[in-house]
Amino acid sequence: MRAFVVEHEAGEVTAAVREVDEAEYLVDGDVDVDVAWSCLNYKDSMVVRPASVVARRSPLIGGVDAAGEVVTSSSPELDVGTQVVAHGHGFGTSHHGGFAPRLRCDASWLTPLPAGLDARTAMVYGTAGYTAMASLLALRHAGVEPGDGEVLVTGASGGVGSVAVALLAAQRYEVTAMTGKADEHGYLQALGASSVVGRDALADRPERVLGVERFAGAVDCVGGATLAGILRALRWGGAVVASGLVGGAALETTVYPFITRNVALLGIDSVAAPRAVRDKVWLALDGALAPEVLEQLVAREIGLEEISVGLAALERGAARGRVLVDPSRER
Repeated sequence: MRAFVVEHEAGEVTAAVREVDEAEYLVDGDVDVDVAWSCLNYKDSMVVRPASVVARRSPLIGGVDAAGEVVTSSSPELDVGTQVVAHGHGFGTSHHGGFAPRLRCDASWLTPLPAGLDARTAMVYGTAGYTAMASLLALRHAGVEPGDGEVLVTGASGGVGSVAVALLAAQRYEVTAMTGKADEHGYLQALGASSVVGRDALADRPERVLGVERFAGAVDCVGGATLAGILRALRWGGAVVASGLVGGAALETTVYPFITRNVALLGIDSVAAPRAVRDKVWLALDGALAPEVLEQLVAREIGLEEISVGLAALERGAARGRVLVDPSRER
């Protein structure tokens, strides 16, 4: 079969489409899935960096996301014909992933799709959409409700950010989208953002430990100094959900937001989340967005040969929305 294969050796990396032996690559699992769709994620771009610490095996079929149909199963958990989504659990990093027409894994790593989600729709969401919905559910659990005030989404034109804007807007939150790309304002407003701001929106009262109370909540896809700035700008009782680190992994802040404004910092993980959590999030995504909104999120559809170009755009921060991958598509 044809697959997008990443190889690391002596600090160098090669990533290309080539023919692979299924008997060699389809190992370690009790379920085979015919992959109908995959998609591009920022983690995929991290895998193809030279000396990557994210790629845990070589050679590796990339693709942290996949959706399709179970075609063979020796597990009582999943029947042949079940539509499933695969993400987390090391797909595309330590286990062969979705950039191929077929994958094999343990049944426990797969989530059966709700009745209203087909494979393509599942990949319009993908890990990004899963993370965005998990973030929305975490905000609601923390008490941030529609009508409480502005909810900030950072990195708003990216995968998680764009889906988060659309999901929050569909739930009637007042969404403020933050982006450093002036030409994406119209796109974000079309997804439902009430306002679009630049990266300087958090540069408030830098001489003081806290800024003006502005946001009821936030979905942060950036991390680093951006996350620290959000903590300074949350209202009393507000919450920020963190899921990204493109702006840096370190967090330099003070205890003041927590002990004087009672704010919450919540984390979202899509890799090791248990099955019950995954089922809840994917069920919440079923019918969450109208079809026309979902299509606005899709930047383009590509085949395996175009993955390298797409990943390079992600690495440069030049991507918008969701890029779907059809692993069976010819040139």
